Amino acid sequence: MSGVPGVILAGGLATRMGGGDKGLRVVAGRRLIDHVIGRLEPQCAGLAINANGDPARFAGFGLPVLADSVAGYPGPLAGVLAGLDWAAALGAEAIVTAAADTPFFPGDLVVRLRAAAGPSGLALAASRDALGQVRAQPTFGLWPVALREDLRAALAGGLRKIVLWTEAHAAGLAVWDAAPFDPFFNVNTPEDIAAAEHLMGTA
Repeated sequence: MSGVPGVILAGGLATRMGGGDKGLRVVAGRRLIDHVIGRLEPQCAGLAINANGDPARFAGFGLPVLADSVAGYPGPLAGVLAGLDWAAALGAEAIVTAAADTPFFPGDLVVRLRAAAGPSGLALAASRDALGQVRAQPTFGLWPVALREDLRAALAGGLRKIVLWTEAHAAGLAVWDAAPFDPFFNVNTPEDIAAAEHLMGTA
C-alpha cells in the first residue's frame, strides 16, 4: 500500500455546541479544522472533508467536500463510506479518518494504524488511561476500500455503531497512552474550547 488518503469527519450536528460546524470554531487563534489539517496532511496522500449541507463554507480549504450518501445524519460511519467511495474513484486501497474536533491527535497516527491493521485491513485508534483502561477512538481509523460495499449494506440495514461493524471484521487496535492527556481529546462544548486552549500550552 502506498500513501493513504485522509478524510476529516466533520459531518456531525454539534448539538452540544449549539449547532453549526465544530470544526470551524476557533481555538487558540485557529479553527479546529486547521489544527486537524496541520496534523493529518503530512501523514496522508491527499485530504478530503466529510461534511453535509452547503459545501461552500469549506471552499477556502481547497479540499474536496464529501457529503454523506446516506440520509438522516446516521453518524460517522456514513462519513467513512463517503470517504471510501471517494478513495475508490482515486484508485486508493484505503483511507484514514480523523475527527474535525480533535486537535491533538498523534503525528504517527497513520503509521501506527497501518502497523496495527487486522486481517481485513481495518484498524482503530485507542487510548490507554492511567489505570490501564483502553478506550477505542472509533472516528480515527484505517478503512480498506474493499469493505465499502459491506459497510454500505450495513448502513442500509440500520447499523450505526462503529465498533459493532469493526469488531465483526476483526479490526486491529493501535493504542496510545493518554499521558499527560488523551491525544484524542475532542471539543464538544464551549467549556472544551477553554480546556483545549489550556492544553495548547503543553501539546
